[in-house]
Formats: sequence, C-alpha cells, structure tokens
Amino acid sequence: MKGINGFSYGSYGTSRPDDMSENRQFDDFEATELYCPTCKMALPVRKRLLLVLPDGELYEYRCARCGTSVGHKTEKNTKQAGSIIFT
Repeated sequence: MKGINGFSYGSYGTSRPDDMSENRQFDDFEATELYCPTCKMALPVRKRLLLVLPDGELYEYRCARCGTSVGHKTEKNTKQAGSIIFT
C-alpha cells in the first residue's frame, strides 16, 4: 500500500484473514512526522481540514516548523451523514 509522499507501509506480525474482522487497530494511519523538503528532515506535522466531501473529508499535512504542505489524506465516512435543512 502506498502512503503519503510515496512511502510504502504494510502490516506487521502474523495476521490471519479471520482476525481482520475482530482486530481493526490498523484500519487508519495517522501521520505524526513526515519529511519536509524545505527543512530537509522529518518533522512533526499538523493536520488541517481542507474540504468536507460527500464521501469523506480531505485533510492536508503541513510541517509544524515552516508550514510547507508535505502530504494529504482523505478519510472516508464510516457512517451515513444526515441532511441539514435550513429554513
């Protein structure tokens, strides 16, 4: 699976298909540090909401030191959102 900035990651350990429905701890990865091309090192990132889409939310990761955009992520909705009606 390809991650932010093209880095590959996978699951570790011995997981079996029958364990996947019970153990969902690796369904969603959250970046805490990413490589910043401006600072030329891996630094903490801040997650910023960019768009709310019908099928999920688009987030941008920015370097906490210089503010350069270092990646993005789309989180899919797990439950159906209700409608809001303004009167």
